[in-house]
Amino acid sequence: MESASQDINLNSPNKGLLSDSMTDVPVDNAAASARTCAPEGLTLAEEEELRSELAKVEEEIGTLRQVLAAKERHCGELKRKLGLTPLDGLKQNLSKSWHDVQVSNAYVETSKKLGEWNEKVTQSDLYLSASSTLEDWNEKLTQSEAYKKTQETLSQAGQKTSAALSNVGSVISRKLGDMRNSATFKSFEDRVGTIKSRVVGSRENSTDGLHSPPGAGDKPPQDNAPF
Repeated sequence: MESASQDINLNSPNKGLLSDSMTDVPVDNAAASARTCAPEGLTLAEEEELRSELAKVEEEIGTLRQVLAAKERHCGELKRKLGLTPLDGLKQNLSKSWHDVQVSNAYVETSKKLGEWNEKVTQSDLYLSASSTLEDWNEKLTQSEAYKKTQETLSQAGQKTSAALSNVGSVISRKLGDMRNSATFKSFEDRVGTIKSRVVGSRENSTDGLHSPPGAGDKPPQDNAPF
């Protein structure tokens, strides 16, 4: 102890220098000794057992992750063969989530509370008074002179519109009849009939000329070709 205290003494000629015993200790050995120190309340044997169990659990977790990845790939292949798209899976997940929400205790309790509040509101004096007031206003409005005049005006406007459309149709029909009975239209119709009869007659004459044999009095055509 005296030699160590002399080395650390500021008045010593060897100040600032470490003793040989301290410089000979390797750093790795010190770290290893620190790691081997068991946590407080555990012995070295218990620590080794816990570390071994931790390694096994981590190994099992890695194995389960590999199995899960393989299952997910197999699930994706099955969906692809069945023609299921990611959108179908999303719809299914949303439907399942909504069903889970509907059967949850929070949703059931909230629906029950809303039903009770609705019943209380509809049975309250303020709600009944407001409903009665609105019914009175509606009755007064429908029985007022302004409402009746407006309704009568709209009815008359609809009837006048229907009558106007009917008159327009009658006028168009009458004009077409007058046009067909006019002298100009009849002259045009006669001309069309004359042209049609001429065309039909010329076709019949040409057909008869092609199929009728030459008569006995008909002279054969002379051959005037020079020799």
